[in-house]
Amino acid sequence: MEQSLYEKIGGQEAIGKVVDYFYNELVLKDETVNQFFEHTDMEKQKSHQTKFISFALGGPKQYSGQSMAKAHQGMNLQPEHFNAIVNHLHKALAHYGVSEADIDQALTRVASLRDDILYQ
Repeated sequence: MEQSLYEKIGGQEAIGKVVDYFYNELVLKDETVNQFFEHTDMEKQKSHQTKFISFALGGPKQYSGQSMAKAHQGMNLQPEHFNAIVNHLHKALAHYGVSEADIDQALTRVASLRDDILYQ
C-alpha cells in the first residue's frame, strides 16, 4: 500500500513544524495577508491548521472546526490573498524537504477549497 502524503512527510509532528514555520516566518511577515490574523489566537489557529493540513494530506480526520466557508466568512478574501497563502505553504513544505511532486499533490488538495474560501 502506498504511503499517504501525511505519512511520507512525517505525520502530525512534522506538519506542526511546517505550520509553525508557515505562520511565523512567512504569513505573519507578509503585509498582503498578515492583517487577517491581527485578532487571531495563533496557538488555536496553528492547531486547527495542523489538523486540517494533516487531514488534507491523507492523515486522520480530526479537524472538527467550522466549514471552510464559515471560517472565512466576512473576510472577503481575494485571489491574490489565496495565492499568497498557497505560495507560503509551498515554501514551508519545501523548507522541510518535501519533494515538488508531493508539494504539487498537497497544493492541488488545498486548491480544491478555493471556492469555499474566496469572496466569503
